[in-house]
Amino acid sequence: QVQLVESGGGSVQAGGSLRLSCASSGATSRVYMGWFRQAPGKEREGVASMSPDGVATTYADSVKGRFTISRDNAKNTLYLQMDNLKPDDTGAYYCASAGVVYSWINWSSRWNRPASYIRWGQGTQVTVSS
Repeated sequence: QVQLVESGGGSVQAGGSLRLSCASSGATSRVYMGWFRQAPGKEREGVASMSPDGVATTYADSVKGRFTISRDNAKNTLYLQMDNLKPDDTGAYYCASAGVVYSWINWSSRWNRPASYIRWGQGTQVTVSS
């Protein structure tokens, strides 16, 4: 069974940067992938997603201009570069992969729904202090 494993979390001060990685034990080059985060007492929210070919991306408004999602299909790895971090970015970050092949138009309306993904990593903690 394919597993996703996140790494790269940690504690930083506001304004700092972190780069998260998500390594898959299986091929992911044909599926949409995304990053979610969850703060204590809050619902899991979509942060960013990327098309299988790495061309198209979506971002939550709260991270636009600060976070960059990318992928290396040859390495079956998804990344999230997080710059200018804010205390509100604190939470557990999860990568996820979708199981259905969507058109971009279809995906763009569902990318931030957890139910659109079938496989999840265990999460990596990001803590941003002020």
